[in-house]
Amino acid sequence: MQKRLRYMRGPELLHNTLQLKQYGVIATGGGRMRHEHFEMARLVVARKLDMKRMYAIWRIDPPWQPVTKKGQGQRMGGGKGAIDHYVTPIKAGRVILEVAGKCEYAEVWPMLKIVAERLPFQAEAVSQDIIIKKEAEAKWKEENNQNKYTMKYIIQNNMGGCHRMLSPFDHYWYGKYL
Repeated sequence: MQKRLRYMRGPELLHNTLQLKQYGVIATGGGRMRHEHFEMARLVVARKLDMKRMYAIWRIDPPWQPVTKKGQGQRMGGGKGAIDHYVTPIKAGRVILEVAGKCEYAEVWPMLKIVAERLPFQAEAVSQDIIIKKEAEAKWKEENNQNKYTMKYIIQNNMGGCHRMLSPFDHYWYGKYL
């Protein structure tokens, strides 16, 4: 299978809201989750979650995309290597894990923070209120921006010959997502 990096680039358009409207872990950057990361998050949630009052829901698929690797010391050529492990590609804005029940954000924040810090990409622990505030702040910043030289304007007008240094993804997302 090819690398298919497009599965990790850009914003997540579908699974980017909390279904239960309480708390969760959201990816702020793209990356790949291996089986070890799933196991780490599962163990942290199992240890810290009070099962009588709270519950957690996984919002991502198990690892399905194969990643190949050649053995160390191999010479160049000889074709593609054998499958080494499987991963789940994650885009920016994807909800990874949700926690709900009879609990407060202060109770579940330490657990969600541990999970977010140990993931192989940038992620953060959020609540529904935090998501609403961030969306309102981003909208306010875009509407009240006094500087006309935004990244979008610079890329569209090729200021400073920036097209030579930018990838097609920068042209599409205007430098917002990696």
